[in-house]
Amino acid sequence: MADQSSGASEQLSTEVSETLVSSNEFLKPHMQDSDGHTTKSPDESLSPASVIYFKEALTYNSSIQFTKTSSSLPSPVRYEFQIETTNKKTRNPKDPIAIERLNLMNMAKLSIKGLIESALNLGRTLDSDYAPLQQFFVVMEHCLKHGLKSKKTFLGQNKSFWGPLELVEKLTPEAGEITASVKDLPGLKTPLGRGRAWLRLALMQKKLSDYMKTIINRKDLLSEFYEPNALMMEEEGAVIAGLLVGLNVIDANLCMKGEDLDSQVGVIDFSMYLKDGAHGSKSTEGDGQITAILDQKNYVEELNRHLSASVNNLQAKVDALEKSNTKLTEELAVANNRIITLQEELERVKEEGSYLVESNRKASRADGTANGQVLGETRKQLKEETQLRLDVEKELEVQIGMKQEMELSMKMLEKDICEKHDALVELRQQLDEMRILNHELSIKSQSSEASGKQKSDIISRLEEKTNQMGHIIKQLESSEKDMAKEARNLNTAAGKLLQRQQ
Repeated sequence: MADQSSGASEQLSTEVSETLVSSNEFLKPHMQDSDGHTTKSPDESLSPASVIYFKEALTYNSSIQFTKTSSSLPSPVRYEFQIETTNKKTRNPKDPIAIERLNLMNMAKLSIKGLIESALNLGRTLDSDYAPLQQFFVVMEHCLKHGLKSKKTFLGQNKSFWGPLELVEKLTPEAGEITASVKDLPGLKTPLGRGRAWLRLALMQKKLSDYMKTIINRKDLLSEFYEPNALMMEEEGAVIAGLLVGLNVIDANLCMKGEDLDSQVGVIDFSMYLKDGAHGSKSTEGDGQITAILDQKNYVEELNRHLSASVNNLQAKVDALEKSNTKLTEELAVANNRIITLQEELERVKEEGSYLVESNRKASRADGTANGQVLGETRKQLKEETQLRLDVEKELEVQIGMKQEMELSMKMLEKDICEKHDALVELRQQLDEMRILNHELSIKSQSSEASGKQKSDIISRLEEKTNQMGHIIKQLESSEKDMAKEARNLNTAAGKLLQRQQ
């Protein structure tokens, strides 16, 4: 085990040294499937401007091959690419600024490559808490800060890459939306925070490579902010702009309202790029379980959102039905009052008619010689009163029919409200069950993360013990060699003594 660990560490150090000392490189993708046929690039959403920038940046020889490492469905396709470049310009190996530029470019390459591979394996939209994405922004921040000129202010000297990024709005009008959004974000008080927010918005818009290419091509404007030997003023800046084209295959949803972009400390975590192969293979199973649990959690949260939306819709319908029920109740009360009023008028008309008939009879008995014209008028008035009574009765029947219809509709509405209420109760029960399930899944996720940390600690302790055993074995081997030398010396001395005695 000591030989294997030492061989793995030597191989790892060799790969890291080759990566950090490699020359400038730029991506020119040629994807091939398992049969060797050329296929399309993994990014189907590259804009025409991105393709033009991608081709223009090939100022020196480079070749990249994408290899499809997994063809099984429905798991996400994973691409691995190898880069071979030949730099045409000779560099001074002792120039520290050139070494800084080269190291930053290589770190950007490693960060972009790791981000693309991990995002394709993850197979879903990235958020602000994704560690490779956070490290990518840290590396980009270091690249943009390299060689910045200091500006004197009342509070002292200040270095910020927000000034160069503001140039994009002048060179590319469509970038004005990002700049305006950054300025309108609440909580951003420093140019550093605005620059970080700008990088995140440009990545979500899938225009980061295009914007970087735009400002790199205008070195006459960049010279106001950067030193002549800065990364953005040299070939490494164009290489990084080309490497950023590959990020257009990534979908990111970054929420910046709750993040403190002003006071974050941007430190590159090299441990993400210096992982041991054996350790990674051991933790693959645990990572797969955590990924499955996270997928289940996201599914439950999505189902929870749908159920909440359904509950809100049903609640809105219940409120509307209650309002219509109240309105119908008021109309029914008005109709009842109208019916009572009509019944009172009908009784009054009946009384008046009977009174007229009785008065006519009395008049005819008292005066037999009454005028026939008065009798005709009385009969005519009686007919009018009778017709009025019939009209009132018809209207009363209509009002009674309307009342019956309204009572029937009220019963139907009450039945519908009861059914909706039962459905609402059932949906609330389902929502509570889904919340409990979500809580259990979160607990499982936390427990799996804790077990993963314990496994990592055990592996680290075993590696330390392995290293100690290897050291002890080496000491034993050295002591064995010393004892063998002493034995040979003793044998030689004994032989000489025997020869002398003979």
